[in-house]
Amino acid sequence: MPAPCGCTATPRTPTAPPALLRLLAHLLTGEAAAADDLAADALVALWDRCDRVRAAEHPVAYARGVVANMARSRIRAAVRERHRVALFWSRRGDPAEGPDVAAVLDVRQALGRLPFRKRACVVLRHAFDLSEKDTALALGISVGTVKSQTSKGMAELERLLGGRTSLELAGRGER
Repeated sequence: MPAPCGCTATPRTPTAPPALLRLLAHLLTGEAAAADDLAADALVALWDRCDRVRAAEHPVAYARGVVANMARSRIRAAVRERHRVALFWSRRGDPAEGPDVAAVLDVRQALGRLPFRKRACVVLRHAFDLSEKDTALALGISVGTVKSQTSKGMAELERLLGGRTSLELAGRGER
């Protein structure tokens, strides 16, 4: 069934592969189970707005922005729900899948403790190797904000990880 804008099953503009959108959602929310749903919802939203995707100067950045906004909404809804129910419980870490080591799990847990914008900047800059400009496009913020939020996020990660940098723990060395 074609989308309202008349898109066909083979769009002419490049889009982010669904697996990368899922990974972005997982890293932003910290929830593996929610990542599939967020990525699927983002793809549906992109399909429904294919005219905007085609008109976008950077369609992949637009797709990442959709995922980031949906992740932010999901996080905010979860916070509201926890306050409404007034239940506070300790969050269990995601079970290790594949080659994850304890240090990587430590980094993921520390990422989950960062505020959303810092987490998004750190994830897009370091996990996805995006430039400052591409990160700014994806999040709809200025390059200066990306620089400051990434720097502050990395400093906070280092503090949370007891002086060990997240890149060292992930086995990637200094950048």
